[in-house]
Amino acid sequence: MQNQFGISTRGPGLYEFTRQVQDWLLREGRSSGLLTLFVRHTSCSLLIQENADPEVQEDLQAFFSRLVPRSDDPAMRYLRHTYEGPDDMPAHIKSAMLPVSLSIPITGGALGLGTWQGIYLFEHRDAPHRRQVLAHFSS
Repeated sequence: MQNQFGISTRGPGLYEFTRQVQDWLLREGRSSGLLTLFVRHTSCSLLIQENADPEVQEDLQAFFSRLVPRSDDPAMRYLRHTYEGPDDMPAHIKSAMLPVSLSIPITGGALGLGTWQGIYLFEHRDAPHRRQVLAHFSS
């Protein structure tokens, strides 16, 4: 069983879509198996991360922005792929460092996540985008 989730972003940051995934599993009546999620883009990532305190997402965004600054930052002057904007190549670097797919066990019809865990798309580009995440459920 497969599905595709469309996630609209407004620029860099973490966008939770746990509820959409859970709702899809409930509609399909799936009780146990393995869910695989895969993002179809090279400038964003997928994460399972804390969803209780928004400062966690803000700190993650700040950390990765500091770790991999925009290409117009003097520390990044060695980058050659710059014609798509100063945020593009750093976005590719971040997505190379972070997961673009996730595997999540499904038990009793529920995502096998911990109490404070959520599923996030981590947008690395400055402009708004419409991202696609493919889901595959196998029992």
